[in-house]
Amino acid sequence: MTQVISVRFRGGCKNYYFDPKELQIKMGEQVIVETSQGPEFGTCTEGNHEVDDSAIVQPLCAVMRRATDTDRRTVEYNRKKESEAFDICEKKIADHGLEMKLVNVSASFDGSKIIFFFTADGRVDFRELVRDLASVFRARIELRQIGVRDETKLVGGLGICGRPYCCSQFLDSFLPVSIKMAKTQNLSLNPTKISGACGRLMCCLKYEQDAYEDAQKRMPKQESFVQTPDGPGNVKAVDLLHETVKVSLDESPESLKCYHNCEVCVLRNGKGSREGIEIPSERPERYVEEKPEELMRPVIASPLFIDSTLEDAPVREKMNEEGGKPRRRHRGGRRRSGGAKAEQAPKQEKMQAEKPVKPAKVEKKPAKPVKAVHPKEESAATETGEAKRRRRPHHRGGRHHRGGNGGNTPAAE
Repeated sequence: MTQVISVRFRGGCKNYYFDPKELQIKMGEQVIVETSQGPEFGTCTEGNHEVDDSAIVQPLCAVMRRATDTDRRTVEYNRKKESEAFDICEKKIADHGLEMKLVNVSASFDGSKIIFFFTADGRVDFRELVRDLASVFRARIELRQIGVRDETKLVGGLGICGRPYCCSQFLDSFLPVSIKMAKTQNLSLNPTKISGACGRLMCCLKYEQDAYEDAQKRMPKQESFVQTPDGPGNVKAVDLLHETVKVSLDESPESLKCYHNCEVCVLRNGKGSREGIEIPSERPERYVEEKPEELMRPVIASPLFIDSTLEDAPVREKMNEEGGKPRRRHRGGRRRSGGAKAEQAPKQEKMQAEKPVKPAKVEKKPAKPVKAVHPKEESAATETGEAKRRRRPHHRGGRHHRGGNGGNTPAAE
C-alpha cells in the first residue's frame, strides 16, 4: 500500500496519483505537482489515502508545494496568453491556407510550451505554421490533431437530455459503443436520435446495456412458441424494461394479449416449426401484483369536533331508538322546530344563575313643568287634528283614486 493524493488538471475529468511526501493535503486545495512535461497547476480531488501498488504507474511523481497567490496570478496570466495565441493562430492558418480547424490552446504553467489542438479530415503539413508561431511566442510549439469526440469534450455543451455532456463532466475515457446496443435496447436506428453532438453514437447507450443483456437472458425471443393462462400462442413483441410479452393466441390470432414473463411457459425459443412439441395441459397461473401496504396515519381530532360529537350523541341515540331521522338544520345552525330552543333553555338559565346580579341604576329625571291650556285653544287643536285626518290620502304614494282611473285623468264634474 502506498500513500497518495488524487489530482485533477484543468479541462480534464481523469484523476492522477501523486506522492504527497510529508504534506497533509485536503480535498479542494490547489497544488503544484511535477509531471513529465514540467510543473503543473492542479486541484486535489481526494486527500491523503492509500492505494494498492498495482494501481500506481511507476515512477510516481511528487507534489512540489501548495499553490500560493503568486501561482494563481501566473495561471491567470497564462489564460490571457492562451486567448491571444488562439486569435493569432487562426490568422496564421488562414494565411497559409491550411484545411484545419483550431479547437483549443493550452499553455504550460511555466510558459515554456504552448499546445494547439486542431481537427482535420486528413493529414496536414503544418511545418511552416509551427515556425511562424515559434517566432511570435518565443516558446516551444506543439500541434496535436484530435478526433471529433475529443473536440466535443474540450468545447463542452448540452445534450438532448438537457444536461452537460458526460464526456466533459465525469467520463475519464471514452467507452466503446456499437449499433448492437441500440438494437438490444429497442431504440430507433435513426442516426439523428441515437447520435450525440460529435456525430458518433451516444456514450449513454453503454450505461444500461448490462441491465438489458441480463433481462434478455430471462425473456423469450420474438416468434417463440409459448403456453399462457389463456392457451398456446406465438410471441410478437418483447418489452425488456417491464419484462412483458405480447402474444398472439391460437384461438384469437388477430388480437394481441400482454403477459408478464412469469405467466409464460416457453415451449420453443425463437423461430421454428411446432412439430414434435407437446403442449402441456396445465396452464401457468396468472400474475398478481402485490400492492404496498397502506401506511397507518395518526388521526388528529380537533376539540371542536369532539365536543360536537359528544353533544349530538344522546340526540342521535334517541332518534335511533324512536326510528326517526335527525332534524335538519338551517343555515347558520338554527332548527325549524323549537326543540333546540328547549334544549338550550336550561343551559341559558344555568348560565344566568351563575352570573352575579348587579343592582339596577335608577336615574332620576327632573319633572317637566305643566303648561296651562285654555279650554278654547284645546277645542281648536282637536278640531284641526280631525280635519287633517279626514283630508289624509288613502294611498302611500300620494296619488288619489279618482274616477277609477288611478288619478291619471281628471274626474268628470
